Amino acid sequence: MSKQARREQLLDTALTLVRARGTDGLTLVTLAEAAAVSRPIVYDHFGTRSGLLLALYRLLDEQHRTAVEKALGSAAATSAAVAQVLSEAYFACATDLPEFGAVAAALKGDPEADAAQHDLLDEYVELMFVALTPYSGLPAAALRVRCVGVLGAADALAVELNHDRVTAAEAVAALTGLITGDLLRG
Repeated sequence: MSKQARREQLLDTALTLVRARGTDGLTLVTLAEAAAVSRPIVYDHFGTRSGLLLALYRLLDEQHRTAVEKALGSAAATSAAVAQVLSEAYFACATDLPEFGAVAAALKGDPEADAAQHDLLDEYVELMFVALTPYSGLPAAALRVRCVGVLGAADALAVELNHDRVTAAEAVAALTGLITGDLLRG
């Protein structure tokens, strides 16, 4: 098996472990056992538990961003449609990839992970900024800052959704309203 194929297999197994046991049940040793490989192989790929969690976080982020980009590609060219698609795609991630939040939480406090999460947030803000720019009358700097704020609200709504305190439709409506009500006025 190539090194890249092995890494993908290990990350798939890690995701399965997180789904079954939570992030506390994911260690380099439990991953080696579940993947039926030696410990040195896992250590060679990830180095530390934080390295493993960060690689898993990046994988989930990539899957999410790809889904958002695909959804935006099929959206009608209106502000309401783009806001709706961004909202639906965001909460589809929250429901389809619930381990994303758990992995993010497990990485809190790790300086390398904090830097990587910030970089990934910047990339998502840029995706959102580019999608909304044609519909917003705000100066670019103001739109970017508001995208950051709306993503914070989206994260809070995702927590509520994953705890069954709101429905997906309610979360989508709330986020769509925040986007169309604040980001597109200027």
